[in-house]
Formats: sequence, C-alpha cells, structure tokens
Amino acid sequence: MNCAVVKLGGSAATAASLPLWLAAIEASTLPLVIVPGGGPFADAVREAQPPLGFSDRAAHVMALLAMEQFGQVLIDRTTRLDPARGIQDIRTALGKNRIPVWLPTQMALSEPTIPASWDVTSDSLAAWLCQTLDATALVLIKQTDDFAPHDTPETLSARGIVDTAFPHFAAQIPALYLAGPRHLAFARDTLPGERIARAPVRKAG
Repeated sequence: MNCAVVKLGGSAATAASLPLWLAAIEASTLPLVIVPGGGPFADAVREAQPPLGFSDRAAHVMALLAMEQFGQVLIDRTTRLDPARGIQDIRTALGKNRIPVWLPTQMALSEPTIPASWDVTSDSLAAWLCQTLDATALVLIKQTDDFAPHDTPETLSARGIVDTAFPHFAAQIPALYLAGPRHLAFARDTLPGERIARAPVRKAG
C-alpha cells in the first residue's frame, strides 16, 4: 500500500509538542496511517495489574484499548483524522485524502503472531501494521533525541527506546525512521527523523 505508518508515541500525550506534531501530520501531503501509543492510558493498566492481579492476556486487551483511547484524543483534536479498525477502513480514508488512525484491538486480537505480553507495545504493533499493509516506511515519533543513524532496532531496544519485541517485528519493514523533538521543524511534507540502520546479518557457523 502506498503509505507510511507513523506511530505517535503516547508520551506525547502531555507534551507541549503534541499540537505541533498534529499540525504537521494534518498538513502533510504524504499518505499516512497513524498508530497511537498508549500513553497515560497504558500506564494506568500497568499500575493496576499488580494490585488487581489480572492476567497478561487481560492486560494486553486493556493496553490495546488504551491505544484506542489516545487515538480518540488525536481524532478529537484534529479535523482530518478518521478512526480505522481494519484494512478496508484504512483504504477508504486514504482514498478520501483523509488520515486513518488505527484502532488496533480488532486486528491485533485476531492475529496469533502477536503475543499477549508487555514485550509487545505500540512500537511493535506499528511495525506489524507496516508489514501487514506493505507500507513504504515506518516512522516512530519519540519524545527523545537519543538516537542516531548508526543505531539499529537491537540497540534501540537495549536502551529502552523501543520495546523488547520490536527487532523481531521490524525485521521485514522496508525503511525505519525515528523522529524526536529536533525533527519537528522539518516534519511537513517529508518523512522526518533519522533513518535507522539494519543490524548486520550474522553468518552461520
């Protein structure tokens, strides 16, 4: 599909830069699909799990719904973003020059390769969606500039910038970019951020 997947991290929910990122996204002439992070909604699930004692499966469902809650915030604060629960919704929105916001519960819960684990967050889900859509690129918008072109999914995961499962889910995507605060000024009409390298292929033996 001729589009780029853009994951807007939930940490942006309370950041002063959120309106600026939303303005850049709305003004973009590129076909984009937005994946919302979980932000404070997912944090509430993490905090509630130990005292309430619910399973990782239940936490997984709640975390997906947390992404949908932040997605509804993004839709409410813009005029060009539309909810999208499935691939046809995404196609329809793009065909109308709208920007679909992926609400992941329906697709993610029906996908057996996505484990119910905190190792899989919205980063990995965005990579999975990028591959599923055969999109041209994945952009992760973060609230940090602690990354560089020589980074790989593995080094980013080791530093906690992306989740533990991300290197696996990102292995087949065609292009990966990370964008932080320093890239905001260049976000309109281009894919912002640093293009992230691939880990070197290890030879057997």
